[in-house]
Amino acid sequence: MSIDRRGAIGALVLLAVLTAPAHAQRLYDDVIAAVANDRAAEVKALLARGVDPNTVDPNGDPILYMAARAGNAATVDVILATKVNVDARTRFGDTPLMGAALEGHLDIVRKLRSRGAAVDFKGWTPLIYAATGGRNDIVAFLLDQGANVNGESPNRTSALMMAVREGKGSTVELLIKRGADVNHRNENGVSALDWAKRADETAMVQLLRRAGARD
Repeated sequence: MSIDRRGAIGALVLLAVLTAPAHAQRLYDDVIAAVANDRAAEVKALLARGVDPNTVDPNGDPILYMAARAGNAATVDVILATKVNVDARTRFGDTPLMGAALEGHLDIVRKLRSRGAAVDFKGWTPLIYAATGGRNDIVAFLLDQGANVNGESPNRTSALMMAVREGKGSTVELLIKRGADVNHRNENGVSALDWAKRADETAMVQLLRRAGARD
């Protein structure tokens, strides 16, 4: 092989090495933008080109979480068709199911659950998030799927307590009917009744007391 030919090949190899990072960055930027804007066909094409379905955005949020929380159902379908981790967590520990539950996207909650997304684990849970947002349809679905009605957050706050705190009366009623402990207390010894009284929520106080809540 001539010196000139070796030099040309070396230049091509060097060019490939230098352009690879730039190409990868473009693919990354493209998939983040496509997911954020629910451009499902574009997301599908990028994944087919080798983009990792477990890619996270600059904030550390998996693209499946991004799509699930935003309610981008078509994009969720595309990502779920890959070998994605359905329980991949954000930097705060939230799963895609938690994001969808908080924002009230029942259809996406169902899709994630059908792929085996966990409904119960230690810490904040999809049920607590759904109750916080007063998402009764999702609360009922998660309970039907086996979610623990008395599951606790790290500071021992329950779904019932969060529903009371956010003034979600119908959610409180639903949780009570499904067996929520009205006398549960968090790590500070505070109960749902305490929060209702502090907020001067008379109807909520009466509801809790009728269900057996004690001062």
